Amino acid sequence: MKKLKSYYMHLRQPQSIERKWIFPLAIGSIVSLFLLFLTTLTSSDGTPLLPFYRSFTAYSSVFVESKLKPVPVSNLPPPPRFAYLVSGSNGDGKMLKRTLEALYHPRNSYVVHLDLESPPQERLDLQNYVNDHPTFKKFGNVRMITKANLVTYRGPTMVANTLHAAAILLKEGGDWDWFINLSASDYPLVTQDDLLHTFSYLPRDLNFIDHTSNIGWKEYQRAKPIIVDPGLYMTKKEDVFWVTQRRSVPTAFKLFTG
Repeated sequence: MKKLKSYYMHLRQPQSIERKWIFPLAIGSIVSLFLLFLTTLTSSDGTPLLPFYRSFTAYSSVFVESKLKPVPVSNLPPPPRFAYLVSGSNGDGKMLKRTLEALYHPRNSYVVHLDLESPPQERLDLQNYVNDHPTFKKFGNVRMITKANLVTYRGPTMVANTLHAAAILLKEGGDWDWFINLSASDYPLVTQDDLLHTFSYLPRDLNFIDHTSNIGWKEYQRAKPIIVDPGLYMTKKEDVFWVTQRRSVPTAFKLFTG
């Protein structure tokens, strides 16, 4: 019987020990909740009532303000404006829209062009897209060359189409700083905000074209050959071809390369 009694008392002892911790645990929880409630109390002017909380807040604010040194807005250079030509050919309508949307920024100006090889329905679809787009209508900075040109890659018609777009942008595109010529298959690797921010620190008269009259080897390779562009006199696109004869370099003016 003594063994059973001792065994029974041994089983009841952990329960009595656990009961001893219930009361202190409850008191500690109540005190913690009360202190947490006090930290949420503020005075009429919005400052915390507890002094240690006020000192901690003041210390934190001083620490943060000492690290933050915002640049005044007046010291930032004004962002530039870009003028874009985005051109394509037959079947490039969807890619041209994608590229235009990726390049779009309200500060910039845009001219889009699908050449004469693209079907009329594709050009009409692009024109309706430009005219009906709510953002383009709001800022009025996207234009389309509705009278399509026949453009031959590497030919004079390609240069003529670029100059045509530049003339439209100079006449109707407002003030802009740099002209960028892209095709429908191009896609930007940086956002326009990042590009505008980077170029805002550059002088506006900076030219990225290698413009020089010292043409060197290009005199024989590019100035003297005669290139015929079928796009100048045909309605169907054909590749340019070279004539066997060569011309002499003009003497009335200098040739510049870029």
